[in-house]
Amino acid sequence: MNFIRKLASLQERVNAALDRRLPPHGTRPAQLHEAIRHSIGVGGKRLRPILLFAAHELFPVENDPMPAAVAVEFLHTYSLIHDDLPVMDDSDIRRGQPACHKAFDEVTAILAGDALLAMAFEVLAVDYASQPNLVARLVRVLAVAAGSEKLVGGQMEDLMAEGSSPDPEILAYVHENKTAALLAACVEMGLIIGQKAEDEDVLALGRRMGMSLGLAFQAVDDLLDATRTTEELGKNAGSDADRGKVTSVALQGLEETRALAARHTEDALAAARELGGENTFLLDLITHLLERDK
Repeated sequence: MNFIRKLASLQERVNAALDRRLPPHGTRPAQLHEAIRHSIGVGGKRLRPILLFAAHELFPVENDPMPAAVAVEFLHTYSLIHDDLPVMDDSDIRRGQPACHKAFDEVTAILAGDALLAMAFEVLAVDYASQPNLVARLVRVLAVAAGSEKLVGGQMEDLMAEGSSPDPEILAYVHENKTAALLAACVEMGLIIGQKAEDEDVLALGRRMGMSLGLAFQAVDDLLDATRTTEELGKNAGSDADRGKVTSVALQGLEETRALAARHTEDALAAARELGGENTFLLDLITHLLERDK
């Protein structure tokens, strides 16, 4: 199976699993669950769950990575719902459709995000219940990546830096924690579910690879925000500049940001090659993310 067909197949599998794990249509309170389903949608790239699958594929065992993949996408979608709120990034469009607070209202959007955050950990606890040590490790990795010094902390510093002069130290903190930390967690979770769960050297290399990939991904995101239209991206284009956000483009310009994305991608590829295992799909995925256009 070539890369594009495999990527599409994994996206379909993840979408089906997400649908199965959400409360059925009409579940009370109906508006809350409609908002959750609206936000999960079908427009997401599903990068994070697919990266988790790619990491698990390096050294696979019989453990099913799908519950962990679903948990990661639930948590990621919660973060998008909250990021889009008027008090944060104030975005009206997400994944080519109205953001949750526009399709419903702000209160519903806040609660939908809260629910998805809880559901992420519920999936891990329920689906891996027969392996309590695995549950504990997965919960720890995901909780740390989502916490006050990583994803949430990165969002806080991002908001605080709006309108200020671009600062390399703040930019590094935001990109490493708001974006890259969760991608690194996806790699680590995929490895923990696999046969190298106890090999700390492999886990450390996986985290390093995920961090480099996350930094490359964010650099490409900054480029796309500055050079693509809202219709092309499926989200508000140009919003970073409008809000005076600290971005690679604002700090270094377009050409240096392109070079930065390429350097981080090469670092991720080098780490993936060093990891070894069944890494063909992972290597192709890393290259694909550098070349994406939305």
